[in-house]
Amino acid sequence: MKKILLISDTHSYLEPKLLKYVEQADEVWHGGDIGAMSSMDPLLKLKPFKAVYGNIDGQDVRSTYPENLFFTCEDLKVLITHIGGYPGKYPARVQNLITEHKPGLFICGHSHILKVMFDSRNNLLHINPGACGVHGFHKVKTVVRFEVDKKEIKNLAVIELGNRASSSQDTSV
Repeated sequence: MKKILLISDTHSYLEPKLLKYVEQADEVWHGGDIGAMSSMDPLLKLKPFKAVYGNIDGQDVRSTYPENLFFTCEDLKVLITHIGGYPGKYPARVQNLITEHKPGLFICGHSHILKVMFDSRNNLLHINPGACGVHGFHKVKTVVRFEVDKKEIKNLAVIELGNRASSSQDTSV
């Protein structure tokens, strides 16, 4: 079993409250729009980190992380891309990737809108963790925590890290 912390849309900002949850995870996955590579340095020092690049990311991020990431965690096939839509509203490019790779978990970012939805048409769980940076229109910084046990996703929880407009130096929650 692996404990995953899923984040997205940091836009060069690392919320200090996030580090507590990083320490509790086995891996951190990022759904794109990292911003400055250096903003992720504290995470990279703590845990294995998987990520895709997003539309705001520069060449340094794009040369380090792919547009689409396919991998298996435990026995669960995972697909991550930044601009992915949601069930019933996937762009053609994304629907083609889902059809080809048949993931059990599809993750994206971009919208800054937290969504956790089962997609019965494609038989997968769709997660967009919202945004945990301070740039964008979201009101609350959010991340998602869950466990992968073989092919099952368990103990999924949404974590709110405070209002978008506030940046905290307090690492307690």
